Amino acid sequence: MGLFTSFDISASGMTAQRLRSDTISQNLANIDTTRTADGKPYIRKTVMFQEKRSSGFDGILQTTIGRIGHGVKVTSIVNDTSTAMNKVYDPSHPDADENGYVLYPNVNTVTEMTNLISASRSYEANVTAFNASKSMATSGLNLGG
Repeated sequence: MGLFTSFDISASGMTAQRLRSDTISQNLANIDTTRTADGKPYIRKTVMFQEKRSSGFDGILQTTIGRIGHGVKVTSIVNDTSTAMNKVYDPSHPDADENGYVLYPNVNTVTEMTNLISASRSYEANVTAFNASKSMATSGLNLGG
């Protein structure tokens, strides 16, 4: 394992959690968007993660024997089609159907805030791991001095 492998792993986690936070913020910003460019309500988005895989022989060997990982990567940002849209009776709304109902996005503030706290804590954990690795590297460099 190289000196900077732990930095790369922590950095990949920070990058992934930052994108997750950005996506959650986008969901919260569009909580009342009843009409997007395609004429439909905004659909909640979620981020999909996957373990990074190394293609080099050494990386594959180390992963196979269970020694190290390679971090995380975002595979996609997908629409949440499993959660139902919110139907609200508001006949005066310009997007109301013939029965007076408006379709609002499937974004739940409590769910999004819970996910945002989780992303924030995961980001902080990666920062802590990064700083611990940096401290160990610095201590190693100071041995000769």
